[in-house]
Amino acid sequence: MPVVDVDPDELRELTGHDEKSDDELKDDLFNLGLEFEGETDEGELQLEFAPDRLDRLSVEGVARSLRYQYGDDTGVYVPDTNDPDWTYEVEDTVPDGRPYVTGAIVRDVNMTEDVLESLIQLQEKLHATMGRKRAKAAIGIHDLTMLKGAGLGDDDSGHSITYRGIDPDGDRFVPLDADSEMTPAEVLTDHPIGDKYGDLLDGFDRYPAIYDDLGLFSFPPVINGRRTEVEAESRDLLIELTGTDQWTIDHICNIICYALSARGGTIEEVEIEYPTATGPYEEVGGELVRPDFETDTKHVAHDRIETILGVDFDQREVLDLFARAGLSASVVDDADDVDAVTDADSVVYAVEIPPYRVDVLHPMDLIDDLGRAYGFNELEPRYPDIGTVGGRHDRTRLEDATRASLIGLGFEDLLNFHMISGAANYDRLTIEPGSDAVGAGEAVEITGPYSEDYTQLRTWVLPSLLMVLENNTHRAYPQDLAEIGLAAEVDESENTNVAEWRSIGAVLARNDATYEDAKARLTALCDDFGVDLETPPTDHPTFIDGRVADVVIDGEPVGVIGEIHPAVLVEHDLELPVAAFELRLDALQ
Repeated sequence: MPVVDVDPDELRELTGHDEKSDDELKDDLFNLGLEFEGETDEGELQLEFAPDRLDRLSVEGVARSLRYQYGDDTGVYVPDTNDPDWTYEVEDTVPDGRPYVTGAIVRDVNMTEDVLESLIQLQEKLHATMGRKRAKAAIGIHDLTMLKGAGLGDDDSGHSITYRGIDPDGDRFVPLDADSEMTPAEVLTDHPIGDKYGDLLDGFDRYPAIYDDLGLFSFPPVINGRRTEVEAESRDLLIELTGTDQWTIDHICNIICYALSARGGTIEEVEIEYPTATGPYEEVGGELVRPDFETDTKHVAHDRIETILGVDFDQREVLDLFARAGLSASVVDDADDVDAVTDADSVVYAVEIPPYRVDVLHPMDLIDDLGRAYGFNELEPRYPDIGTVGGRHDRTRLEDATRASLIGLGFEDLLNFHMISGAANYDRLTIEPGSDAVGAGEAVEITGPYSEDYTQLRTWVLPSLLMVLENNTHRAYPQDLAEIGLAAEVDESENTNVAEWRSIGAVLARNDATYEDAKARLTALCDDFGVDLETPPTDHPTFIDGRVADVVIDGEPVGVIGEIHPAVLVEHDLELPVAAFELRLDALQ
């Protein structure tokens, strides 16, 4: 979860509530779903954010949400925009790996050192989350007064910058935090930022670059030029974003524009001219005007709101709560025309969603917003109107018994995320996706993930355990860890096209860890549940040849056991032997 530093004095100033104490602010922020994690040495509040509300990754966004919560602002707000004076021209030399660009001009920003720090933090957090560490989107913010746009048309009216591809040893420029000119190739080898993000351009014959009439000033997704560096005295800004997806960079741009608008900035549109309306630009068209502040509309039924929240609302109250959530709602006159509604007798609301919200995908998201505006603490618990008595599922009983057995065998019980990256799930364990090896099934990919660290559901538990060992090298050994958790893979025979199961994973990290140690623990576990265990030799790329076997229970292969291969240990910075096993939980039934 991203953690953002927020100055409480700035928060009071931006919300207009100077009377709020720090403790009152913390309570109000908690009601928004923002958890207080501590304070910096400068007294700033450290707040942990859910990754869905990226518009709150700055003090300006947090203040906007608080003003809605306090009732000072209501409904959808869309900033006014001035007509475009700048054009972003895209040449056909732009690398195929980063074809898209967007941006805006923001004038008369009330810039200070604090505002600049907030802007830099917002940029970094957006890079880390929605931008997937710049792989999907990279942000450049420049001092407009330091740019000279080439004139357009016969009368040289308007200004333009150019997005093009250049040779790695092409034009030179002075990057940020440097004192001499460098080529893009030199930036990747001799500049610390280039070394950090250079792998994003692996395989590129030409590098992305942005020019004004004076020359190269931005080298996305790596670094900006020093000439256009934004300082506390800057007032007019040029925002440019490049990336692999137009929707993503457009919405990141919206979030930045809203934050700068809260600082007094006036938004000015820009024109985007792509070289063609075919290929990667077919869906977006050859010419665009940005930022795109068009609102979206989704529908939700009144009955569904009351069923989910367990509260009886009248229509006026629902409309007011949506307005206090920063949304604008109206009653649909003819609910029969709304596909999402299944109960024709229910009142249906059309809810307008502001352009900075990237998280509203489903009616349940609207109900969540309405519930927060109402106050989840105000909801009264009640017994469900059903005639059955709750109890533990058989699978839960099995899981609890297995967990107790593992703890009794000396393992420390873990709970890890079910989502993981492809590199952590496959590459770092030398697994070839789609092979017959345990853990090599086709992963369920996440559509539009917010972080490159969580792009798919894991296909087995062992990668998560090795990541824990990697993060615990400063802890004392031995480290005997176990987890019972969700694993999944694509399976077209299932109704959902996804097969899910609970998997048992265990690792023994110690200076004398061997296959025999893992086998002894696994045998004891199987004896506890009265199942027959066999371990015929096998091959598996994650384990050492000759020290790995299939886990066969009651005649069915259900997992793998062995000693982790040295290449995998080195990849995880582990200096001690690790023995491990993994098997399906239902094999113990």
